[in-house]
Amino acid sequence: MSFLGHLEELRWRLVRSAIAIIIVAVVVFIFTKEIIENLYLGMVKTDFISYRVMCKIGHTLGLEESMCVEQIKVEQFIYTELTGQFNSNMYIAIVGGFIVAFPFIFYQMWGFVKPALKERELSVSKGVMFWASLLFFLGVLFGYFLISPLCVQFFGNYQMTPEFHTTPKGGSLINLVTTTTLLAGIFFELPVVIYIGTKLGLLTPELLKKYRKHAIVIVLVMSALITPPDVISQIMVAIPIMILYESGIYVSKLVIRRKLEA
Repeated sequence: MSFLGHLEELRWRLVRSAIAIIIVAVVVFIFTKEIIENLYLGMVKTDFISYRVMCKIGHTLGLEESMCVEQIKVEQFIYTELTGQFNSNMYIAIVGGFIVAFPFIFYQMWGFVKPALKERELSVSKGVMFWASLLFFLGVLFGYFLISPLCVQFFGNYQMTPEFHTTPKGGSLINLVTTTTLLAGIFFELPVVIYIGTKLGLLTPELLKKYRKHAIVIVLVMSALITPPDVISQIMVAIPIMILYESGIYVSKLVIRRKLEA
């Protein structure tokens, strides 16, 4: 295909991906009330599943009530702008559309790259779509059930003095939970990124090992940005990401080994 032919192919794949996102976004928009009450406001209550599991773990470890959360000191969420609620609703719908349609979006992007691969590379690449989708959804679950509740609980109960009370905008809760969940899903794509980078000759196991210390620092910084400012939360987020980084090194080794065998 010519250069313009490739651009045309990419354009139509992007259009199909956008249509998939819009279709799911419309469904999310229709069920906004149920999504807000169960997925967002549910995280404010002490009976949220993550809080109950943390409390049970604390009792099992003999820590009594130290891992049980308190009722968040937020009486209500407000909007001060006329378009505020609509903007938050659109953000939920678009991000929700992207998350649900991710396998189809990845399939479209992979379909654009796939014709350029040789037969041997195609045989090695079997299952990449499955693993990319699985890792993404695992990251989304990790972000929603662990990182987001920690953030909501910390910032919702944070108080400088008893004289100050928090009456946050509704958009702050929605943006916090939605963005954190999406970022976690993207972070979990690290092994797939390393795999593709190795296939393109941009990454090697030696290079990844060489910059492992730098990666640890970057992961800790990123963990600090998306979690409450306490060491435990940062470590809880950093450890899975570093495990994925080490898994990426193994994947890179496997790709190089099969290239040499070929």
